[in-house]
Amino acid sequence: MTAASPLALSRLLHDFPVLAESLRGIERAAATDAPVLLLGESGTGRSTVARALHEASPRAAGPLVEVDPGSIPSTLFESEFFGYRAGAFTGADGASAGRVARAEGGTLVLDHLEELPLPSQPKLLRLVAERRYAPLGGAETGVDVRFIAIGSEDLPRRVARETFRPDLFYRLEVLGFRLPSLRERRADLPRLLDHLLADLGERFGVREPVLAPRARAWMIDYAWPGNLRQLRNTLERGLILAEGPIDPPPPEGGPEEARPRPLLEVEKEQIRHALAYTRGHQGRAADLLGISRKALWEKRKRYGIP
Repeated sequence: MTAASPLALSRLLHDFPVLAESLRGIERAAATDAPVLLLGESGTGRSTVARALHEASPRAAGPLVEVDPGSIPSTLFESEFFGYRAGAFTGADGASAGRVARAEGGTLVLDHLEELPLPSQPKLLRLVAERRYAPLGGAETGVDVRFIAIGSEDLPRRVARETFRPDLFYRLEVLGFRLPSLRERRADLPRLLDHLLADLGERFGVREPVLAPRARAWMIDYAWPGNLRQLRNTLERGLILAEGPIDPPPPEGGPEEARPRPLLEVEKEQIRHALAYTRGHQGRAADLLGISRKALWEKRKRYGIP
């Protein structure tokens, strides 16, 4: 749910009652410096809520720095996150400020927290607990930042399986909120469609885009496994291709499809869709499908999916 300008937290809570119920107390959380943990399925708008939290906080005038551990090679994570001094390692000809230093006085958002390398978790724990860290090859220093972490719904299960440090999890879960999926937010869908249409119309220079009644009907009934991201992409594609009212067909498996397909065919398609949706990221695709990385790898091998 990314708009041209940040969507205010107060408007999010006013416009979408089901979301507001899930985020009860988040306005009070915004006024504090306590860490916030946002859990939910991929595409539920967790990053939008994180940005709205920052904009509603006393740190709104400070920087908002987002870090996605899954997009940074694990061997480079600490140098990218904590920064480094000249000579810290081969090729470090000069110093580089890391993401932590860039967030000074503002908010540091840790997206896809479950992707954080295990060796880096103790250092992040100390940073969250004491607001102190050491750049690679440098002396320890303090930092003034607020932490917002974004994680998958299975993060507590990862803690139980000891693939994520429990002490770090509980440090970040001082104020925890769960964002519901779209299938849990059917009451929000009519207003959400109007909001997304207005936002896309502004982006593409289309004045008051109109959604065809039959498209609105199936969109409200559809489960949206890809959540807000899938809904927005569907509307955007429909807007670009429309010659009149926006009237995209329902996705395969939508309410207009009557004949069930073989499970094997559905599974292969969903694996391909998840990999395309996450741009080939194995860990996120596995999370989206609700299976382990090993299970996803075995299924890809079995079905010959590259």
